Amino acid sequence: MKGFWVAVWLGLFAALAIPASVQAEEELSPLGEMLEQLELYGFWETRMGARTQNDPEEKDISIGETRLQLEAFTSTENMDFKYRGDIRGDLVAECVAYETREAWAFARPYDFLDVKAGRQILTWGTGGLVFLNDLFPKDWQSFFIGRDAEYLKAPTSSVKVGLFSDIANVDLVYTPKFESDRYINGEYISYWDASRQALVGNDHVLKTDTPDRWFQDDEFAARIYRNIDNYELALYLYRGFWKSPNGVSSNGKSIFPELNAYGGSIRGAVGPGIGNVEFVYYHSPESRGGKNASVRNSEMRYLVGYAQEVWQDFNANAQYYVEHMLDYDEYREQLTSGDPRDEFRHVVTLQLTQLLMNQNFTLSLDTYYSPSDKDAYLRPNMSYKVSDAIVVGLGANIFMGESQSTFFGQFEKNTNIFTSFRYSF
Repeated sequence: MKGFWVAVWLGLFAALAIPASVQAEEELSPLGEMLEQLELYGFWETRMGARTQNDPEEKDISIGETRLQLEAFTSTENMDFKYRGDIRGDLVAECVAYETREAWAFARPYDFLDVKAGRQILTWGTGGLVFLNDLFPKDWQSFFIGRDAEYLKAPTSSVKVGLFSDIANVDLVYTPKFESDRYINGEYISYWDASRQALVGNDHVLKTDTPDRWFQDDEFAARIYRNIDNYELALYLYRGFWKSPNGVSSNGKSIFPELNAYGGSIRGAVGPGIGNVEFVYYHSPESRGGKNASVRNSEMRYLVGYAQEVWQDFNANAQYYVEHMLDYDEYREQLTSGDPRDEFRHVVTLQLTQLLMNQNFTLSLDTYYSPSDKDAYLRPNMSYKVSDAIVVGLGANIFMGESQSTFFGQFEKNTNIFTSFRYSF
């Protein structure tokens, strides 16, 4: 499918290169109209980073890559078209890779309806770097090795339909073939392997059995939302699979069990800031009410957050997040080896951002602390806009934990620092 989109968009923009002189002088054809509206952007970026301690499971270099991104946007009277693609040279994976991040067409045939189809990046929900009802793919490897935060959101090939009315608005998203998160698998970051009861890395890249049948292993997501007195209320629905491996098959491969999710959120003004509340019920049918130990149990997840501009150009966002495993007694009865998960996992997050020097210098800090797991993750970052075209940066990913088996604790040896240079054009 990736090759299909590359061919489509290369063909489109090759066609756009036809000289304007071949168009009829009295009226632009649709192709001529697209050429007239064509906008081109891009950047070249390099990032280098290293681990701060020895990890025998991974290379000392945590990130080493150069990237060229090209973006094109054009439109006609009735449609918009966008392409955005990356070519990356990667020292860690020892490869040159191409990715289409966006290649979509958008149309609004009626005031109450719009349609967007193709490769796109989707998001909804109220959390700040915490995702409950947002079950579109994420790239956790990119985030934890120091790529730009935009790469936390991975693309998906989907059709998104928006319906608008005075009563409520509805977003419907259909993905014809399941697209998982880009989860931690040992390629860039070592992780805790419960089956081996040990940390493993690029010598034991996680083997998975991923659902990949078109129009059978598909995903459906929906959001119903409306504003009431400046508060946005939303209900969410998802049918598909766990986005990261959360089960084990009989042959020992990690699997993506079926998942149904039902949730809601509210966000709006609270005092001088913005507050949000979000919840979701993850129904894991293959767990059979906790009686199937090879599949993750159903869960409830909750989030409460508050964001405020504390002073000029300084913003703070605090959140409290809870994961509640359901059917916990049944889970404990079925567990035969390894340390059991806690029934409740608590995480406190704090995001701080300060803009200085006419907003050309940005200091930011993302922190996660779990009092139940006794582990933490910090992502400090600074960037300086040298000119309209050049931005340089310095950052780190810092992991801490008392146990190697907790979520952030397992990554402690992957703590790294990184630098970046980006030239935009």
